[in-house]
Amino acid sequence: MNPDLQQLHPYPFEKLAKLKEGVTPPSQLEHIALSIGEPKHEPPAFVLQSFKDNLQRFANYPATKGMPELREAIARWATKRFELSMPLCAEQQVLPVNGTREALFAFAQAVVDRTQNNPLVVSPNPFYQIYEGAAFLAGAKPHFLNCTADNQFIPDFDSVPDSVWRDCQLLYICTPGNPTGAVISTEQFQQLIQLADQFDFVIASDECYSELYQNEDTPPPGLLQAAKAMGRNDFSRCVVFHSLSKRSNLPGLRSGFVAGDASLLSSFLQYRTYHGCAMPVPNQLASVAAWNDEAHVLANRDAYRRKFDAVLNELNGCLEVSRPEAGFYLWPKLPISGEAFAQKLFADQNVTVLPGAYLSREADGINPGANYVRMALVATEAECIEAARRIRQCVQSL
Repeated sequence: MNPDLQQLHPYPFEKLAKLKEGVTPPSQLEHIALSIGEPKHEPPAFVLQSFKDNLQRFANYPATKGMPELREAIARWATKRFELSMPLCAEQQVLPVNGTREALFAFAQAVVDRTQNNPLVVSPNPFYQIYEGAAFLAGAKPHFLNCTADNQFIPDFDSVPDSVWRDCQLLYICTPGNPTGAVISTEQFQQLIQLADQFDFVIASDECYSELYQNEDTPPPGLLQAAKAMGRNDFSRCVVFHSLSKRSNLPGLRSGFVAGDASLLSSFLQYRTYHGCAMPVPNQLASVAAWNDEAHVLANRDAYRRKFDAVLNELNGCLEVSRPEAGFYLWPKLPISGEAFAQKLFADQNVTVLPGAYLSREADGINPGANYVRMALVATEAECIEAARRIRQCVQSL
């Protein structure tokens, strides 16, 4: 077996299941899960109808590159959403993928040159665990940049030593951030692009939460948008990852895309052709319908805003927590460890949250998630409000 498999950590939800072992929550309380970031809002009916209407297309082998109409729908959406003065090239700068999780992992396998000395994959901390696993299996070492309240949960890129940038081959960023909801600014994106030019590394921007934001007037900027503002029409060293899972409440469709530097995507397509991960044709046609519509996305944002309003009203004065810029998570700071709180909350109130330490690693002497938990506001509004009331009771009992 590949010895790098031995470096993989248990997934956060494996750790959570172990934490809950032997704990019996009160049977009179219905369980409410705020632990997994799986959208529970209704998927758009017209997308499901498109899928049903094209079931016979399962008889066709799909192309790894995706159907032209899907690539064109994605290019139109991204060009408009990120105000790109020159449209994305659907033929060379867009590649459909089976959700961002698969693509984020596979991208590192195609990009990292394991023959170089000390190859690094740099990522924020806390982070999406796929980044770490992708680094290990690509023959690289993960290097973590702590995201704390002191730096507004955005890595302090100025403090990263040149020695790290020199060994960096791939930088993962997540904006809006999981779990904090922090948004990287255009200026910070451009700083990273300049660093990538100077030290010759690739930027992989995970933007799968980009369409869940609080203020309709200020949608989160994207990496390609920042590159375009610098006159970088080729998006050199820049690749973005987007998904329909959160935007359109379609996590089971496994549909997203990668876009940016055409030379990188050409090599990534070659890798994917051998990897055997083409998106089924009915999924592609349903995805076209989803990318072509914004009304359901606006309604989705409104639903999350209502939940944030209600839950934060219930938690006011109870926890050190604030409304994130984007995403659907709360990231409250706790008076005790996140593990202890998550276990007590489940035992006392039958509510499940995810300890922040499970989403981060110790770096520079700290685990930046140790005294936090992640709460995913994905349940119904009524369930989220009830969960918030139980959380208040749990905090008051500490």
